[in-house]
Amino acid sequence: QVQLVESGGGLVEPGGSLRLSCVASGSIFAIYRMGWYRQASGKQRELVSFMNPNGWRNYTDSVKGRFTISIDNPANTVYLQMNDLKPEDTAVYYCNGYIASPDYHDYWGQGTEVTVSS
Repeated sequence: QVQLVESGGGLVEPGGSLRLSCVASGSIFAIYRMGWYRQASGKQRELVSFMNPNGWRNYTDSVKGRFTISIDNPANTVYLQMNDLKPEDTAVYYCNGYIASPDYHDYWGQGTEVTVSS
């Protein structure tokens, strides 16, 4: 079993910054990729960014230049640094990992809420 636990959400004014963290724990044999999705109220869940342990990254267009994903491999932790936040970034952010335990499965965190408002 693998558990993903997020932290770092909160309320921030437009233009502000937040850093989300997600720690993977449990019986982890290998990590193929980790990343972040978000779901705004009344909308479908969408991919924000993901990264593999070798350093390959991907971002959805709306966050390019503002968000940065990073991984601490020994700590099985993925971060999302979010700068210049906009009201449209308001959503519940979910950590996702494609992790071997020992077979590969998708795992999800419980979500952390980000609200961008003045």
